[in-house]
Amino acid sequence: MKTTLSPMFAAAAAVLALASAPAQAQVTGDAKAGEGKVAMCIGCHGIVGYQSSFPEVYRVPKIAGQNAKYVAAVLDAYKKGDRKHPSMRGIATTLSDQDIADVSAYYEALGKPAGAAELPAPREPSAQVAALLQKGACVSCHGDNYSKPIDPSYPKIAGQHADYLYVALKAYRDNSNATWGRANPVMAGMAKQFSNAELKAMAKYIGSLPGEVKTVPESRFR
Repeated sequence: MKTTLSPMFAAAAAVLALASAPAQAQVTGDAKAGEGKVAMCIGCHGIVGYQSSFPEVYRVPKIAGQNAKYVAAVLDAYKKGDRKHPSMRGIATTLSDQDIADVSAYYEALGKPAGAAELPAPREPSAQVAALLQKGACVSCHGDNYSKPIDPSYPKIAGQHADYLYVALKAYRDNSNATWGRANPVMAGMAKQFSNAELKAMAKYIGSLPGEVKTVPESRFR
């Protein structure tokens, strides 16, 4: 599915990409070093199907295979308070710029198969969902099949847990909430166009697509 981004939206996205570049952008991540720094991560992100109960019950996101630049931007946003989830903020504030770069490199490499394999073609959305995705211009940032972002600071979202995507979209839309809002003007502008039912429909479709992100269970949890 192809769509185009309006000039105003494209300009806003470009500004956001520059503004959200984490402070550790110049730090080189070491995946091997990161392996020794994820003890606080594996208790949630190393258990398949693990659920969070705040602000509602949902499966925590799959982060193995996610873009390192995006993981770093997320951790930096929690550290600065732009993302307000208390548990993630508590963890992120303990990490140095080098720690964030190493952890991000580790999760990008985790579970990644040798060689580049093409994902299967996604199923087409219903006409209703297609119209919602077109209105939100989702492909314009998240790329073909929602798995090839136009910049690695944006996430791969195909195959992500639908319930997590739904909660994340609401956090962008209701970004002023003191404990779970997310400060991101582009995502807020997109999400504010939709009702809960519409956000849930988009999340359900995107979550059903074949994707590259996964949960790789920690050996002790297998």
